Amino acid sequence: MGCSVLSLLYCVNVMDAWQYVESVEYYWTAATDKRNTGDTGQFCRTKMLIFKKKAILKVLLLVPVIWICSLIFFAATSTNSNQIGSNNELADRINQANFHPKEVPKHQKPDVIQGFGPPIEPEPVVAENKIEDEPAGGNLKKPVFMVDPNDPIYKKGDANQAGELGKAVVVDKTKLTSEQKAIYDKGMLNNAFNQYASDMISVHRTLPTNIDAECKVEKYNENLPRTSVIVCFHNEAWSVLLRTVHSVLERTPEHLLEEIVLVDDFSDMDHTKRPLEEYMSQFGGKVKILRMEKREGLIRARLRGAAIATGEVLTYLDSHCECMEGWIEPLLDRIKRDPTTVVCPVIDVIDDNTFEYHHSKAYFTSVGGFDWGLQFNWHSIPERDRKNRTRAIDPVRSPTMAGGLFSIDKKYFEKLGTYDPGFDIWGGENLELSFKIWMCGGTLEIVPCSHVGHVFRKRSPYKWRTGVNVLKRNSIRLAEVWLDDYKTYYYERINNQLGDFGDVSARKKLRSDLGCKSFKWYLDNIYPELFVPGESVAKGELRNAQTSQCLDSAVGDEVENKAITPYPCHEQGGNQIRSAGGGNRQCIDYNTSNKKSFGMYQCHSQGGNQYWMLSKDGEIRRDESCVDYAGTDVMVFPCHGMKGNQEWRYNHDTGRLQHAVSQKCLGMTKDGAKLEMVACQYDDPYQHWKFKEFNEAKAIEHGVKPPS
Repeated sequence: MGCSVLSLLYCVNVMDAWQYVESVEYYWTAATDKRNTGDTGQFCRTKMLIFKKKAILKVLLLVPVIWICSLIFFAATSTNSNQIGSNNELADRINQANFHPKEVPKHQKPDVIQGFGPPIEPEPVVAENKIEDEPAGGNLKKPVFMVDPNDPIYKKGDANQAGELGKAVVVDKTKLTSEQKAIYDKGMLNNAFNQYASDMISVHRTLPTNIDAECKVEKYNENLPRTSVIVCFHNEAWSVLLRTVHSVLERTPEHLLEEIVLVDDFSDMDHTKRPLEEYMSQFGGKVKILRMEKREGLIRARLRGAAIATGEVLTYLDSHCECMEGWIEPLLDRIKRDPTTVVCPVIDVIDDNTFEYHHSKAYFTSVGGFDWGLQFNWHSIPERDRKNRTRAIDPVRSPTMAGGLFSIDKKYFEKLGTYDPGFDIWGGENLELSFKIWMCGGTLEIVPCSHVGHVFRKRSPYKWRTGVNVLKRNSIRLAEVWLDDYKTYYYERINNQLGDFGDVSARKKLRSDLGCKSFKWYLDNIYPELFVPGESVAKGELRNAQTSQCLDSAVGDEVENKAITPYPCHEQGGNQIRSAGGGNRQCIDYNTSNKKSFGMYQCHSQGGNQYWMLSKDGEIRRDESCVDYAGTDVMVFPCHGMKGNQEWRYNHDTGRLQHAVSQKCLGMTKDGAKLEMVACQYDDPYQHWKFKEFNEAKAIEHGVKPPS
């Protein structure tokens, strides 16, 4: 800029000199005119000479002036250009050092979406850490806002790192410092799994490679549909959530993955906000983040994710999963063959304490079922399906799905009415979708060649508003729409206390419009193995006459070899059968505590845990669990249908409950603390039991034998 000013001043001075020449010329010409007024020809010659001199002088002055000004101008322009270039380069370096997702090219920005509206960019935040160039070994760039950009969780390909190949990471808490113990405990409290161990494992960790040999050579359709993977989360741990995302990105072929949609169900932990957006920005828009505007729960979060997904197929995963190599192709292949087929992977167990990946073989594939409390359960492939299978890796029909991990054609999902929008938070949506698929013309399968690991937690770390039994309300809506007259079996479990479950007329109309089959058709053709309570001789609470306690069985995931002990009756049904009489009102109950004790509780008259059935074969059943006596404690054990230790004889008039094999009677200790098997005595009030309902006609019809 300075040089340009100088050149301008120089040109001004030249013009002043030119004016001086003009003035000299004028006065000189005037003088000449006065001397030569008498000679016109001479005057003309003089004027011509002056004109020539004037022209020559102007040329001599202008040429160097123009040359000098040009040199000065170009020199000044070049200097300014170089200075601007240097400033831009410096700015670029500064921007690179303080990289921020808001400053990346448009195509690399993560889609951050609030509700159903258009994408809303987050407010700019000053970055604190630098993005480093990709180091040797293929590691991804480290995101900003991480405390330690060299944290081992970002390492890739290190076979010696903790947890590689799905191996267990055992943390000896006794060797931790007080500060480390505090971190350990906080992780457990917030997540209900060992976050401390997870944070030692790479987000790129490798998994077992011992998949079934037949799966390795299985061929799939070359023109498979693209899928949107939808992952809903709420305050998920950083390392676990990233490991879920990376397992999808790194083990799903690029041409099959439309996008990953992360649906944030109103998280409030810092790492789920700006740091997550910055980290996901490195994937060039492949990972989208949708922010819920309030806490909605899993069901509505999934519906919002489906609303913005652009893939032909929707694949739902939980936020604490790891996909094995080759996980998606078997699922998409089944949908390609028939868009009305809904498919689930085999769900492998990731230990919630050590994060060990437990891979299962195709031969041991289980299928989904349910009980009349409308709870999902697993069971082995029934014989009628097993005999039709030619290979262990063949897809297998499943009456129900667990609900967390599955793929479905998006248009078919919409045709089925997606989830019931009247469902709250979570619970029951998996059974509703399962019944709807089968009854409305679709097929539900588990595909043994597709494996996804899932962290199974022993408790939920999340808190919800109190005062509403969400699962019960959802289940009632489900029963009203899909179970027909069979809904009474569920209502008996909750003592027919339905409460306000909302309007289900729209869902009933949907079922009618789809032309769906009856629930009886479903039981006869899809799940004939399910025990139907209508065949039972007696049902309801089983109360002890002396103590008025009820048999209670709050059965958890495992029901084998659980001892029965007395507990107060709670009159919520389900796990308890009442011990009929006055006194302290206790019921036989299967406790959900760590001891898993099966015994007596106070009767609560609410069904639920205190609801039992006496089958025509003499089994005291809790759906697929039976009261069993093998000579020591009274246990609850999976029903095997072979009578033996599980056969009981009941006399409703005398209240005697006799074990068919041992000939002993079920009683209680005098303090009411424990169940016991003793020699039958008619006058012992502790051996008197009453079912809430007894159908004498069915007992006679089925030839049920009373106690001897």
